[in-house]
Amino acid sequence: MILFPAIDLKDGQCVRLKLGEMDQATVFNDNPGAQAAKFEAQGFEWLHIVDLNGAFEGRPVNAAAVDDILANISMPAQLGGGIRDLATIETWLGKGIRRVILGTVAVRDPDLVRTACKEFPGRIAVGIDAKGGRVAVEGWAETSELTAIELASRFEDAGVAAIIYTDIDRDGVLAGLNMGGTVALAKSTSIPVIASGGLASIEDIKALVKPENAMLEGAISGRALYDGRIDPAEALRVLRG
Repeated sequence: MILFPAIDLKDGQCVRLKLGEMDQATVFNDNPGAQAAKFEAQGFEWLHIVDLNGAFEGRPVNAAAVDDILANISMPAQLGGGIRDLATIETWLGKGIRRVILGTVAVRDPDLVRTACKEFPGRIAVGIDAKGGRVAVEGWAETSELTAIELASRFEDAGVAAIIYTDIDRDGVLAGLNMGGTVALAKSTSIPVIASGGLASIEDIKALVKPENAMLEGAISGRALYDGRIDPAEALRVLRG
């Protein structure tokens, strides 16, 4: 079970949004590279990065900040936000990102996901962000008619390395993980699922290691780590048994 600390980038800074709203951003660190190095020093083994501006604009925007992060860590990192074509995927993987996360394009162009999985085995994840039970796209600004389970089923045999499932209604408000919805998704697919959105306390961490949730690959934490609600050492100790 992996705990992924999150660095969400807006205008080159580490922020957390509230319910996915760009005008509800709290800045936690203006030095992404230093924040990433801190997470690694705390014992984390993976890093989750999102280019928030890129997600809205449909192209990489915070590339300089991502480069700074990669220059300051040796642990693997996954990156999402504004990655909409093979050239961008190849660029990020070439720079050292371990796996890229495809979100909007997974809804708009599922064939691109399949092609990317074939060209870059084990290095393509799909981001499924749900609002009111429906998949959201374009930086969460639009909602599709697809459910998370319907979207996941499209890629069952594609070679997707992981699904990052975010409950937007819980994101950034410390409401607790949506374990029911996340586990239901995990049970519906053979693709490993990572929980995201709302992780609030050590109780959420303890819930992750319960036998009924053991099929999850891990969870992403942002605000609760930044504001001290979760002690990294205690969280990692729980997850490692």
